Amino acid sequence: MNVSDNCIKQLINKSNPTQADGEASYILAIETSCDETSAAVVQDGKTILSNVVSSQVEVHRRFGGVVPEIASRKHVEIITLMIEQAIAESGIPMNRLSAVAVTQGPGLVGALLVGVVAAKALAMALRIPLIGTHHIAGHIYANQLVHDIVYPCMALVASGGHTELVLLESEGKFRVVGQTRDDAVGEAYDKVARSLHLPYPGGPHIDKLAAEAEEAVPLPRAWLEADSFDFSFSGLKSAVLAVINQANMKGEELNQAALARGFQESVVEVLTEKAVRALRVYEAKQLLLCGGVAANRGLRAALAERCGHEGIELLVPPLSLCTDNAAMIGAAAHLKWARGEFTELDMKAEPSFSLEAWSVQSE
Repeated sequence: MNVSDNCIKQLINKSNPTQADGEASYILAIETSCDETSAAVVQDGKTILSNVVSSQVEVHRRFGGVVPEIASRKHVEIITLMIEQAIAESGIPMNRLSAVAVTQGPGLVGALLVGVVAAKALAMALRIPLIGTHHIAGHIYANQLVHDIVYPCMALVASGGHTELVLLESEGKFRVVGQTRDDAVGEAYDKVARSLHLPYPGGPHIDKLAAEAEEAVPLPRAWLEADSFDFSFSGLKSAVLAVINQANMKGEELNQAALARGFQESVVEVLTEKAVRALRVYEAKQLLLCGGVAANRGLRAALAERCGHEGIELLVPPLSLCTDNAAMIGAAAHLKWARGEFTELDMKAEPSFSLEAWSVQSE
């Protein structure tokens, strides 16, 4: 991984003072798990000093989804610029950085490797710790950048690749209590949008259509077993396709908005009910919404209404922190930094990284 001449000069000329007790920590974080290239500097795991993001949405839109090889190539082209811009905007000189954090997984292996190699190079050159960070832990702790988290709490993770209910028994201790058995919710949104000939990414278009509809096409809810907190969206996706096929066979005009609303109402009801029930069962004090689908207006509104009725405190990050970004990685990495739990330089990218295994080792 090459860095620019300006960056090289800073690396060669710097010294690496020992951080005094009580001194603020400044973590340079890197995120390249999928199709966003991002770098950020986060102070003490809570304050964003910079957070720059370069999205590849326009590049992948013509393919109807993320092409891994193209995503990796684009990361390589822009990663150095993102790092330099994040450091410049933060106002923190490189010799004051405390650690380098990077998304270790899960994600696309080629994309992850770009960030991992860049982070290793910087950690070695700066002689500061490396912190391999879990992508989902980042989404969860994006809430810490704007809210105070109280434990135990329950996180509802809803994104393009993940749909999970995660119990945080204490700070940095993760326990997955429910997960998708097939499609993730964001994946289901994209597939339904594709069947309706809507642009990629499909989530925002379905959300917009649903808000415009005056009625909803009735669609099934997949509750699974009575005591299960798992999710399944493949049957719902098939039900949507059945409605589309029936309209085509009968030569009827399809009410896309009503179908989008029916789909979204089914998804939102299942996510909301299972999240609230899990919070009650595990006696959690807060519900944290996180992940790219947390930007969905229908889901945010439904959770806010239900949690308000139930007297549950709901934490939702701003839209800018819902999608993939490096600030959330810096927030999660601080959990490890505070405990001195660093990562060896022979760290590998982990496409199927376990969230529970990434939990902090000490209180």
